[in-house]
This record gives sequence, structure tokens and C-alpha cells, in this order.
Amino acid sequence: MKKSLQIGGAFVGLIVGAGFASGQEIMQYFTSFGILGIIGGLVATVAFAFLGMTLAQLGSKLQTTSHKGVIYHIGGRYVGVVLDVLITFFLFGVAVVMFAGAGSTFNQMFGIDPMIGSIIMVALTIGTLLLNVKNIMNLIAVITPYLMVVIFIILIYSLFTMDISISEANEIAQNQASAASNWFMGALLYVSYNLAAGAALLIVMGGTEKDSKVAGLGGIFGGVMLGVLIILINLTMFVKMDVVAGVDMPTLELAKQIHPAVGVLMAIALLGMMYNTAVGMFYAFTVRFVAPDHKVFKPTIVAVGLVGFVASLVGFTTLVGKVYSTMGYLGFALIIAVLIAWTRRNKKEVVS
Repeated sequence: MKKSLQIGGAFVGLIVGAGFASGQEIMQYFTSFGILGIIGGLVATVAFAFLGMTLAQLGSKLQTTSHKGVIYHIGGRYVGVVLDVLITFFLFGVAVVMFAGAGSTFNQMFGIDPMIGSIIMVALTIGTLLLNVKNIMNLIAVITPYLMVVIFIILIYSLFTMDISISEANEIAQNQASAASNWFMGALLYVSYNLAAGAALLIVMGGTEKDSKVAGLGGIFGGVMLGVLIILINLTMFVKMDVVAGVDMPTLELAKQIHPAVGVLMAIALLGMMYNTAVGMFYAFTVRFVAPDHKVFKPTIVAVGLVGFVASLVGFTTLVGKVYSTMGYLGFALIIAVLIAWTRRNKKEVVS
């Protein structure tokens, strides 16, 4: 059980980044569809749990330590190349969104120019990777439950201080920008692009556990925790649509409504998530091309970080809506390949 919880917690840590915790992703993929967005959250919960289980079990059964090897196992010689390119693109895209998210957080909470906030995050990310700090992703295990507690406090406050009716909230919500054509597609896209970014690492985590049932249970735990977070954040913003409409960082805005100190706590949680995710994604992206012990690794880290900073200037909300939705559609290819691989493996076990 302990190992399953560790895998589940790491799964949540991989997925929960700037847009998720800030509420911006939830706003565009769930809340913007009004009451139907709540049903979308339930659909996403089931999908995250099932696919999380599938990916973790694949990793366990293959006992893999390389994400590249897993991707080629899933997709084969030809499709594997396409999936490899897609995942590499996703890693860079998510890291860029983290930089933009940091800029928005610093601006909304502390009044600092978004560009300065992004520069700070880029510098921290590059600095961490140059110093070769190990196990940085383990920090997410501490930040995730902390974030869930803060979100729950905000939800309780929002429910008791709701100033608009359900119908009014529904109307305002449906006037917000959506990243999908309908609530069902929104839920599927959300699951798709998140798994596209975290699939490789989740499979490798599953590979650390020899018992596929334990690994699979970890994937289920992670999926359910993600679903609970989605639904909580969605409800929180829905009942406070009059406050969060048009805001870059909705949950941060609600935290500030309770008390400036709660706003600071939320900002710390957001920045911590962004930092961890940016470091993990940029590291995974860079080592895809250059080995960590190669002499050009550090210069490459700096170059990639600077390119990422320039890309982040497009803006956080725009990146979440455009980049993530594109990643979502492309990510369907990865999910289909994973499901086919899982089905084939199960059939072989039945035959044998």
C-alpha cells in the first residue's frame, strides 16, 4: 500500500503544474462549461484512474528504466518515432507554460512585472540543473498535500461566501474562454495532454515496482486524487465566478479574498509546483538530446532555458488555451497506442 501511495503521489506531482493549481486550466477545460463542467470532472477522474493504472502496470511488467525504450515498445519502430517526437515537444511546451505561469503569479500577488517573474523562474530552473541537484522532483511530494489543504480551505470559504445564484454563476461561467468545443471533449483533452506530458515518467515509476498490481493501484490512487482536485477547484471557481472571471490565476485571487496571508501561502504553493515541474520537464527534454555527463550538457541547458523564456512571453492564459489544447489532440495518439499495448499484453497473459 505504501508503494502504491508513493506512485500515486508522484503521479499527481507530475500532472499538477502551474495551470492546474492556478485554476486556469480547470477554468478553460471544465468551469467554462458551467454545471456540465462538473460532469466533465467526473469523466476526467475515471479516465485518469484507468490510464494511470494502465501506464503504471505497463512500466511494472516491462521493468523499464528508460522512457525512450518504453515509447518504442508501445508504438513500434515507426509509430514510436512519432510518439517520441510528440512527447519531446510536450516536455518543452509544459516547461514554457511554467515560466509564463510564474510571471503571472508574481504579477498578480506581488505586483511584479510578469517578465521579471518569468526571468526569476528561468534563472532558478537553469541554476538548479547546472548545479546537478538530484531528486528535485521529491519536493513535489511535500507540496502536493500542502496545495490540497489550501485548495480545500478556499473551497469552504467560497461556498459560505457565495454572493450569486447557481444560474448566475452558470451564465458567467459559460461566457469564459473555453479550450474545447464542449464539456466532454474538454475533459478528454485535459486528460490527454496531461498524460502526454507525464506518461513516460509514470511508466518509469511503475518500473520500480515488480508487482504490477501494486503499480496499477498506485496509478488508480493518483488518478482519483487528480480527479478530486479537479472537482474541488472547479466547484470553488464556479461558486465565485463573479470574482474569478477573466483572472489569470483564479485560485490565487480567491486565496487573497480570504486574507493576504492565505494569498501568500497559495502563491508559494503555485511557485513551488511551477519550479518542480519546470526543472523536471526541462531536464527530461534536454537529456533526450544530450547526456547529463556530456561536456555540452550545461551550455545546452542555458540555451534551452533562454529559448523557453522567449516562448513564455506569449502569455500564460494564451499558452494554456492554445499550446495545451494542441498537445491534447496530439496526445490522443499516445493514449490509443498505450491502450493497444496494454490490451495485447493482457491477451498474451490470458493465452499463456
